[in-house]
Amino acid sequence: AGLKCVQGKCIVNSISMKEGVDKFIEQAFICKSYGASVIVMAFDEVGQADTKERKIEICKRAYDILVNEVGYDPQDIIFDPNIFAIATGIEEHNNYAVDFIEATREIKRLMPLTKVSGGVSNVSFSFRGNDHVREAIHSVFLYYAIKAGMDMGIVNAGQLVIYDDIEPTLKQLCKDVILNKNNDDNGATEKLIAFAETVKAKGKEIVKDESWRQEAVEKRIAHSLVNGITDYIDQDAEEARQKYPKPLDVIEGPLMDGMNIVGDLFGAGKMFLPQVVKSARVMKKAVAVLTPYIELEKEERKQAHLAAGTVNEEAAGAAKILLATVKGDVHDIGKNIVGVVLGCNGYDIIDLGVMVPTDKILETAIKEKVDIIGL
Repeated sequence: AGLKCVQGKCIVNSISMKEGVDKFIEQAFICKSYGASVIVMAFDEVGQADTKERKIEICKRAYDILVNEVGYDPQDIIFDPNIFAIATGIEEHNNYAVDFIEATREIKRLMPLTKVSGGVSNVSFSFRGNDHVREAIHSVFLYYAIKAGMDMGIVNAGQLVIYDDIEPTLKQLCKDVILNKNNDDNGATEKLIAFAETVKAKGKEIVKDESWRQEAVEKRIAHSLVNGITDYIDQDAEEARQKYPKPLDVIEGPLMDGMNIVGDLFGAGKMFLPQVVKSARVMKKAVAVLTPYIELEKEERKQAHLAAGTVNEEAAGAAKILLATVKGDVHDIGKNIVGVVLGCNGYDIIDLGVMVPTDKILETAIKEKVDIIGL
């Protein structure tokens, strides 16, 4: 019923071979008939795959059935090779994270067009109730899993700590249990448990470190962008506007410098997509503060040319650019920033907004005789 009602392309979570191949094929045909992608659990008639070898074996078997018998495109197959809890004190569980990471690497090698997902919070289940340790485990786990080819995961985006911000002792302890190193006789596990007890003993009181507010405005802006903090960005953007010759200089200077740091961390796998989205929201808020002043400057230049009877070369013969996000896409942060910067550099911007149908984009482009379309 859900597949009949939902618009756009769906992802069905999930199907598996736990009830046999015939049931698996039946479910796959139904999903395919509605154009849906499928998450395939590494689960067969014997049970859930808990070793690297079993994960690869089940996923490859499911892949062959889906592609060769059902006719699924590999791009529409998402494997969930099972993330299980580590640091449970049971030695058989110690390699669970390594098994997932290495199975992911091999799945992507054997079936490169498929995707890999997983329930990230499972890996830290042994430390439920201790969010500080769990958040660190999640970030360290994702750091290695993404490098191995993991494409997506189920995780609380609001509780992901930046990899480089994890205190060194905790980070090393997390690495040891996740990669199953220095863990003979559960040595690494016991050390992480002992550390977790010291954190838990401090209670739930959270003391916010506001020392970064004493830094120069450029560093404060960068800190807000990297950490996704919107609390102070309005006042910091205004302070920077008063410090720099032009409001556009704030966008092209400290704001872009901060976003470059975000880009570098994301590229290195030390920030994750939900954190980048939070950074983009901070950027959008800062640009919104500066935009009225940028528009005011443009209007003042225009009026000055009119009063002097001179040609406004900024507007004369400027290339006309149409900007929009396509139907189905509501993400306009990048579009808005591009529009502001290009507008300040003399281009004539027509912004159609978000979720714009193709017909309207083409109709406007022809009517306005635009030079460039940016989507």
